[in-house]
Amino acid sequence: MSEPNSNWGKPPWTIDFHPAGGPLPEEVDFAVVGGGFTGLSTAAWLRRMAPEKSVALFESSSIGAGSSGHTGGMTLAETASGDLPGLGDVLAGFSAILKELSIDCDLALPGVWEVARTGGLQDSPISWKDSGILRAAKQVPGGMIDPGKLVSGLARAAENAGVRIFENAAVDDIGFEELLRLHVRGSKVSAKAVLLATNAMSLELTELVRRAQPKFTLAIATEPVSHNHLEDLGLASGKPFYTVDFPYLWGRLLPNGSIVFGSGLVHLNDWRELGKLDIGTGQAAELIGRLEHRVRGLHPVLQTVRFTHRWGGPILIADYWRPVFSQHQRSSKVIVLGGYSGHGVALSVYLGRWAAEVLCGQRQLPNWDCAEESA
Repeated sequence: MSEPNSNWGKPPWTIDFHPAGGPLPEEVDFAVVGGGFTGLSTAAWLRRMAPEKSVALFESSSIGAGSSGHTGGMTLAETASGDLPGLGDVLAGFSAILKELSIDCDLALPGVWEVARTGGLQDSPISWKDSGILRAAKQVPGGMIDPGKLVSGLARAAENAGVRIFENAAVDDIGFEELLRLHVRGSKVSAKAVLLATNAMSLELTELVRRAQPKFTLAIATEPVSHNHLEDLGLASGKPFYTVDFPYLWGRLLPNGSIVFGSGLVHLNDWRELGKLDIGTGQAAELIGRLEHRVRGLHPVLQTVRFTHRWGGPILIADYWRPVFSQHQRSSKVIVLGGYSGHGVALSVYLGRWAAEVLCGQRQLPNWDCAEESA
């Protein structure tokens, strides 16, 4: 399996799925473009909902090589802009999907601390020094998963259901004809309907160039921390956290007692810059260094902590922080889904099933594009 994004660093989990491969098909009923959480979830559900239909998934690199394999793995409810009309219970739906697809990805939903520099709880288990004193202010629904296990589990569920998965199969263009024609590896694959789930990549293909901004965010993981030190940090409950004010910081525990911390955005002028980005140089390296210094200053038990993993990954921030879930401007047979603005772990899998229902004619798309910015 290729590792095209090795310059993004190595997260503390692995993807162990290898697709069967084979020759490209000449024609399929459904084509899914993008091999992350969204695309894999949609593909798996398409075959479950319409087992008589053919489904092919095309990934430009290796499965999970983009946002999904480089996320921090925190699962949150709703979207980055809150609840949206018709959204439903994301965490309950996500949990049900994992059960129905028999995916074990170490899902835990202990709740998530919202951490703030003002208005913290008097009995807050967290008290850190970070541009003021950070304290837990509120608990909200959520938790965490192992991203590597989730990608691998979704891919296996899709392939076992009959989805043909192709890696290193970039879709360079689409011919918007009566039968959609995908340009893949110098060949053309015809499809009756298409899902574009490329998130921060291929923004010309999805026509999101002017509707969403690609960014690159950073994370680090510590060596395992003793239970006593986790209690000192206020993290022994296993609850992840994120700040509700700036400077932003989020984090979560790993099963071995390591702590993941994340913060910082590399701003891009063009999504293609992601392919050249290296966390060992430039702005990304500077942000990683700042994050490490910041973490060591949070609490005395972290002053000499060793960092075992450093990595980053792309996110796509759409207008008003709302996910994009709509028809392509050039064809009602093409759906675009992405732009989760950092809330994509549970949401992408949950909306992937919804996208499959839309493609199978069982459900309507939401009307989120028409919503105006909240006052």
